[in-house]
Amino acid sequence: MNSTTTPTSSMGSPARSGIPLRTRPLSIALVGNPNTGKSTLFNALAGTRQKVGNYPGVTVEKKTGKTRLADGREVELIDLPGTYSLAPRSPDEMVAVDVLLGREPGEPRPDLVICILDASNLARNLYLFSQVRELGLPVVVALNMIDLAQRRGIGVEIAELERRLGVPVVAIQANKGKGIDALKARLATALDHRDTQATALPPLEVLPTEVRAEVEGVVRALDQVGHPLPRYLAERLLLDPHGQVQRELLEQGEPLAGVLEQVHQARERLKQVGKPVPAIEAMARYEWIGRVLDGVVVSTTPASEPPADAQTTAKVDWSDRLDRVLTHRVWGSLVFLLLMAVMFYAIFQFAVVPMDAIDSGFAWLGDRFEESLPDGALKGLAIDGVLGGVGGVVVFLPQIMILFMFLTILEDCGYLARAAYLADRLLKAIGLSGKSFIPLLSAHACAIPAVMASRVIEERRDRLATILVTPLMSCSARLPVYFLMAGAFLPREGWNGWLQPLAIFSMYAIGWGVAIAAALIFKRSLLKGPTPPFVMELPTYKWPSPVHVVRRMIEEGLRFLRRAGTLILAVSIVVWALLYFPRDAATVEAAYRTEIAMLEQALETLPENDPQRASLQERREELDTIIEGDYQRSSVLGRFGRAIEPVVKPLGWDWRIGVAALASFPAREVVVGVLGVMFDAGEVDAGDEVERVRLGESLRQAQWPDGSPLFTVPVALSIMVFFALCSQCAATLVVIRKETGGWKWAGLTFAYMTGLAYLGALITYQVGTYGFGG
Repeated sequence: MNSTTTPTSSMGSPARSGIPLRTRPLSIALVGNPNTGKSTLFNALAGTRQKVGNYPGVTVEKKTGKTRLADGREVELIDLPGTYSLAPRSPDEMVAVDVLLGREPGEPRPDLVICILDASNLARNLYLFSQVRELGLPVVVALNMIDLAQRRGIGVEIAELERRLGVPVVAIQANKGKGIDALKARLATALDHRDTQATALPPLEVLPTEVRAEVEGVVRALDQVGHPLPRYLAERLLLDPHGQVQRELLEQGEPLAGVLEQVHQARERLKQVGKPVPAIEAMARYEWIGRVLDGVVVSTTPASEPPADAQTTAKVDWSDRLDRVLTHRVWGSLVFLLLMAVMFYAIFQFAVVPMDAIDSGFAWLGDRFEESLPDGALKGLAIDGVLGGVGGVVVFLPQIMILFMFLTILEDCGYLARAAYLADRLLKAIGLSGKSFIPLLSAHACAIPAVMASRVIEERRDRLATILVTPLMSCSARLPVYFLMAGAFLPREGWNGWLQPLAIFSMYAIGWGVAIAAALIFKRSLLKGPTPPFVMELPTYKWPSPVHVVRRMIEEGLRFLRRAGTLILAVSIVVWALLYFPRDAATVEAAYRTEIAMLEQALETLPENDPQRASLQERREELDTIIEGDYQRSSVLGRFGRAIEPVVKPLGWDWRIGVAALASFPAREVVVGVLGVMFDAGEVDAGDEVERVRLGESLRQAQWPDGSPLFTVPVALSIMVFFALCSQCAATLVVIRKETGGWKWAGLTFAYMTGLAYLGALITYQVGTYGFGG
């Protein structure tokens, strides 16, 4: 490729980010196959100096960092998505190519590329390297997992490999930090000679002469119509009949129709080579790889030991035997379910202590504000708005860190690929791949880390489908609602005492059933397309790096706080304001002022040991609760609740239940506290069973204006079904927005789940009341 080709930011347009080399920081891109340790190397180089975002218009994560080289220079690192080749099939896969060619808006072309190769699987990894070399960028090879290769009896003649590839090669062990200093030194040297290395190297002529000639013809045809492309993209246009480059040109319409016709004719001519066009490239590159590795990869078995083949077989037999169990249809599934149950249990149980500590910490802060601030809007904002909002976000942090601890351990040791393979057999029937199972399972603890865990799914359609149905899994935030309604309105003793656990289990079953149906619908409509065959290279088993595990936990925890913290806090403050204002004390407290004055005077005059004090104090607190309820009823949200009562009445709800559902949007568990205020039960801790029982008694006594009971078994079940299916979690929607790159998919999630929740609650109440007589 001509290295002087002007980078473009879109098909044929100059790059908007073109910055003169001398005025911007030096940058290095990391590329490599999945499971080669690329992210581990990035973490080893960048440490905590990392930033994470999304490239514009796609869901691909943009991960950058900084490192200091051996000579003291600071350079920027760009961690590109793991890929087996630079043959993009979608906009997401196009990102790596665009970055390397300097075509990505706001992302200058890298000065150098680190190509990470697995020393035990060079034949596979050199395919990607051969494509990177064609881009005309200086390259340094990081030969990773050299220890695994040695244990498998595989030796690599590094000096000879470096000579044949024509680029520096450094042996490293990224998970233990070995070879990192040597790599930094070679990077510094390569950057010093970056202007001459690429041009000094002879072109990597891997493809047959016929293909190279046709590529030149495509380049000339594009130039003639005023739509120049880098030579590598012209090559991709020719060799990838259904690739992203061709799709982008098709979107240009008539002006490029002639060029596409010439490309079609060129492909017809190439068929005379005797192979399908896509196969020409694969065969040519692997032939080149065979020549490069001949004599470079050697056996390290001593002469006194068995032959190299026998030695290698003996050393990997333990891995094969383990795979026969872990990937077995029956035994593998049992091990898989056991591990998932352990992870599920840990996310629920191990997080209890830190979550309680966080709750206690925010409660302590709330008490301090209660004591130090005067009554009024500022006090309410500080306690209910700010502390309530921040606490509602931070409390999820332990679950997120525990989830990613398990995911990182399972991924690093090589098991996650086996788990995805097993789950694929079950999920492919509904259009999802095996990689969707872990996000769906972990969503029972919390949908927020589950949505984030869907990053392991490379295929965009499958990833979006998984994200869209993940919030349907009943998370721990729904449990207070389930426990409250089931405990208050279903019997817990006698022959039908099993109804409570059955009702709660049914909520989980409803979530899975609706998720399966929704996934089928999405994969046959908005995300239509065949489920791609589940092809995954099973990585070698290895011990996870504790440093990497801890770093990943901290990284994901901080990322969650940055992503979800700000918006959920803003939403909490808005909801608080809607429930607080207008605060017309003269009107609301007028009816109770006389009684309050009498009670306070009596409490001041009665001795501390007088038996009447307890009942008077209880009445005084009861009046405070009633007044607070009146404030809520007269608030903006309370008035809106009265306005929407005709909408929620078919569900068996009155305006108070409707307001509680609206107010629970920041977090589902908020509904328990709001119900406590709306039904004059006082403040209710969702985790306190005694307070839930007190609230249950208040709910049982609630009535419609005509005196009939407001809450019945069908009403309780309709509330449970609504919260099982609704998307009342602002943090989840915010994370979906961040993970998908826009509000479109988050809005769709909210809309379809809210519709399903309303329909489910309507059917539950109407059938329960009129079908079975209430």
